[in-house]
Amino acid sequence: MKVATAAYSLDALTSWAQYEDKISAWVAEAAGQGADLAVFPEYGAMELATLAGLEVAADLEASLFAVSERLADADALHSHLAQQYGLHILAASGPAATDTRPVNRARLFAPGGQSGAQDKQIMTRFERDVWRVIGGGPLQVFETNLGKIGVLICYDSEFPLLGRSLSDCDLILVPSCTEALSGYWRVRIGAMARALENQCVAVMASLVGEASWSEAVDVSTGTGGVFGPPDTGFPATGVLAEGTLNAPGWTYAEVDLAAIAHARADGVVLGRAHWPEQIGRDGSPPILQMR
Repeated sequence: MKVATAAYSLDALTSWAQYEDKISAWVAEAAGQGADLAVFPEYGAMELATLAGLEVAADLEASLFAVSERLADADALHSHLAQQYGLHILAASGPAATDTRPVNRARLFAPGGQSGAQDKQIMTRFERDVWRVIGGGPLQVFETNLGKIGVLICYDSEFPLLGRSLSDCDLILVPSCTEALSGYWRVRIGAMARALENQCVAVMASLVGEASWSEAVDVSTGTGGVFGPPDTGFPATGVLAEGTLNAPGWTYAEVDLAAIAHARADGVVLGRAHWPEQIGRDGSPPILQMR
């Protein structure tokens, strides 16, 4: 399969038609390059808040609900495009209102009309302390004709037990939004580590550029990247593809499910299968006794 992962920049929108045209153009470009899967980044949906006016977009609390109110329309658009172009799309995540506080939700759309949602599990300090976004529903494995897909939204990729819960997945999608270069590398290292330990492919998308109208996503740093285990059938670095830092656009990579299966069955190392060996008989990590 061919995957496309986005370095996506935000716009101050003046109409819904402008948003439709923008997303349609992005998807058409990926489809035109033969992509079977297109991955958008974390909080890319925040530009929907500008449809309610820049004052609303600049208000942290109001912006959450302004985006949430538009998600159903955005989902209908992404579902239509997935079916029109015959590819899977992970739509850019955004705040979705719940009975308590908003969650950070990504949505996956298939060309056959199926769809699913994945909420972020663990909030960053800004999300939990300032924005008061909360963790949502449990991690899921999406069964698709591209293989088994899981989603770790940004910070979630830095937690190995979350990654381990998706060890059956062939692909782990990592939509991200990071302000500083250090944040980008934390998430990238997490994505690469998840690909290493699960012997799978991790697909990282990034929000990039400036959005002065939003305190939440005012500056974003990153690029798209596709990573596998540095093992048989994959590059020695584990990097299948990486974009240019902070340059908007798609990054493409060819992903071979057979290579994933081969690495898991007969790789130079078998980390995915050997994972349980790090746990002691009582369920705790083995501890070296100093003498």
